[in-house]
Amino acid sequence: MKHKIMPIIITIILGALLYYFMLPPLNLNAPLFWAFALTIFVIYFISSEIYKLKTNENIITKIEKTVTRTSYILLLVPGVIGFILLINVINTPLFNSSKYYNRIIIKEDGVFEEDVNEVDFKALPLLDKDSSQKLGDRVMGQMTELVSQFRVSDLYTQINYKSDIVRVTPLEYANVIKYFTNRKGGVKGYIILNSVTGKAELVKLDKGMKYMPSALFNENLHRKLRFSFPFENFGTEKFELDNDGNPFWIIPTIKYVGVGLRPEVTGVVTLNPITGETTKYNAEEVPTWIDHVHQPSLLLEQVDDWGKYAKGYFNSIFGQKGVIATTEGYNYTVMNDDVYLYTGITSVASDESNIGFILSNLRTKETVFYPVSGAEEYSAMASAEGQVQQMKYRATFPLLINLNNKPTYLLSLKDNAGLVKMYAFVDVVDYQKVVVSDAKDGIEAAALSYLGNDERYVDENKVITKDITISKIKTTMIDGTTYYYLVDNNNNKYKVSIKIYPNLLPFLENGQKINVSFKEETDVYEILKIND
Repeated sequence: MKHKIMPIIITIILGALLYYFMLPPLNLNAPLFWAFALTIFVIYFISSEIYKLKTNENIITKIEKTVTRTSYILLLVPGVIGFILLINVINTPLFNSSKYYNRIIIKEDGVFEEDVNEVDFKALPLLDKDSSQKLGDRVMGQMTELVSQFRVSDLYTQINYKSDIVRVTPLEYANVIKYFTNRKGGVKGYIILNSVTGKAELVKLDKGMKYMPSALFNENLHRKLRFSFPFENFGTEKFELDNDGNPFWIIPTIKYVGVGLRPEVTGVVTLNPITGETTKYNAEEVPTWIDHVHQPSLLLEQVDDWGKYAKGYFNSIFGQKGVIATTEGYNYTVMNDDVYLYTGITSVASDESNIGFILSNLRTKETVFYPVSGAEEYSAMASAEGQVQQMKYRATFPLLINLNNKPTYLLSLKDNAGLVKMYAFVDVVDYQKVVVSDAKDGIEAAALSYLGNDERYVDENKVITKDITISKIKTTMIDGTTYYYLVDNNNNKYKVSIKIYPNLLPFLENGQKINVSFKEETDVYEILKIND
């Protein structure tokens, strides 16, 4: 009797320990579940065979029975794996290309200048994650009472918070020893960094956060989630703030087809790291303060399937007619109080140009394709670096902005220390059109320089604003840019680039009165602004 009960007891004990550390979802669609289940089965078989060897049977008989049972096991385990592979093959694009194509619905006729507002440089998130980390570490280094006990997480989630574009990241326990010495009070705060102004602040909490990735035992974030939702598949967690500044972990819930195929976000679980309270939302019910519901990697995978299987599986391999894919890398932009992912779309030929780009709402998954042919992002980065190659600056992945009703890449150029030294504007349609400017002069001065109207060194006291009446209009092209030359009734001469007012300058007429602001430094006054 003992040889039957003891293997079960051993399997239960070892299985419980394995579950505690492995944390598999009890879900037949999860690959980790099958790894866990097969391991449990092997544990039971080995322990059972060990106890059977202790029976009073003849040793030859024992060995023969063990060999027989082992042969069955050697067939059973591969059989289960083979069955899983068969199920997955049935669910591959070979037989279900239309389902892969329809994983995401994309509006294909987006109009960039209508959907994306003209850039507001006073609300532009210039700081990338790398720069944010340096500022966050600097703030943490000033808190001598905390820096020895905690470290800064490298999450830096970009969110909208009280109408500001910010990155937020929690502190974490510095190591195992610091967990035991601080677990009673929890993690004391988080860092919030304004992506526009660069202001970083450590927010100290009255009650510490207990449920963290760096915590141990039942306070570990992933263990808390698994014990609260044993059947759910989870995506990658994000750290966000609600409208009152309360910290939350945001964890997507995932549904698979077959075993681990065609993952789809079904909703999110929010977990309060202070109290451990959890709430589950369906994707359609997610509160608006949550910005990150759909994982970027999953969205890019779905967009790639949309571009690959539009005309079936075999076309994606052989003819490849109309097959497109996302470019390497992505970035975020913010519109209408939501965070959007954007990336370029290129042909599978993998040349250095895009046929367009997509914007995808990370909360709702609404995705729009903009058919704007132009530079691939890394080509734009190389073009910007080429302008200052002697300085060996490195370009950040570009921000996509609407500048003068045209899609434009904005990049920062950094030195080896990670400090922003210059800004670069690159025309999306023609990445040979590049202008770089010193960062010390400001982003708006850099934009004016790119538009052909640089007023970086103009004293405001030297700017003149007055009404003029046009008597003559002439145009000429300089370095591929059209300039309008105006003469007023007093025979004063003015010039202005077409890039500044493309929808106004072509319609100016002789005898028309306009109000202009200009700098009076040369014989031909450079118009800075045509006022309403």
